[in-house]
Amino acid sequence: MKGFGPLFGMLADRIEALLADKGYDADAIRQELAKADVEAVIPTKSNRRMPIPHDREKYRWRNLVERLFSKLKNWRRVATRYDKTAESYLGFVALASVTLWLPFVHVA
Repeated sequence: MKGFGPLFGMLADRIEALLADKGYDADAIRQELAKADVEAVIPTKSNRRMPIPHDREKYRWRNLVERLFSKLKNWRRVATRYDKTAESYLGFVALASVTLWLPFVHVA
């Protein structure tokens, strides 16, 4: 919750929807999203009195992102951030991503 404000401030003008888990189901976050005209694709917590519907089709895409991060964390260098500069870290993340992507586009 603490990191949402600064992160959203950097992304608000570049996104159309925010796909998040139940941990982000807070009225303050939903209000920020509504002010920025960003769709909230967040399932409601079980203790919310009035459940708020969300787009289930869009929420399924969140699973793909979670699985990508899980596979990237298998690369020790990505998971532990050994690189000293942001450029070299992001370069290695790109290299690991391409390595994971190649088997799906390579025709044998």
